[in-house]
Amino acid sequence: MKIPKKFEPLLAGLFASIIIGILSFLSFETSTGFWLMFSFGSSTLIVLVFHNSEFAQPANVFFGHLLAIVIGILFNEFLGMSYLTLGLSVGTTVTLMMYFKIIHPPAAANPLIALFADVSLSYIVFPVIVGSIVIVVLSVIINRYLLKRNYPVRWF
Repeated sequence: MKIPKKFEPLLAGLFASIIIGILSFLSFETSTGFWLMFSFGSSTLIVLVFHNSEFAQPANVFFGHLLAIVIGILFNEFLGMSYLTLGLSVGTTVTLMMYFKIIHPPAAANPLIALFADVSLSYIVFPVIVGSIVIVVLSVIINRYLLKRNYPVRWF
């Protein structure tokens, strides 16, 4: 059954709450590690509202977040935080996302997160890799099976 257009905003909000709620639960109520970061909020919006866009495809979500946090950590480790490194880390992220064709706009915030929060290499696994995987898996389930959408349009 196709979901009526007037209910799509309500369902998008509900499912965004569920995705972030699951990541929050895993972060705060289990001993498995931290599964959540700020840019995941806008990632859920992208995969639920703009599900047909290039930015919402699983490879873009996963590799966009991964690339961006690695860049942020490298800038932080080797150059430290300054107005120059904040700008250059985001600029480098945007450039490489475009070259690698893995553009995911929310991930452009990841270098800022890495620099401001002074995160370590372990942040790449928790929350970036595992959190991105959870978002991708849940967005496939929600879009394909619950909302009956053709998602993903492509995997890689």
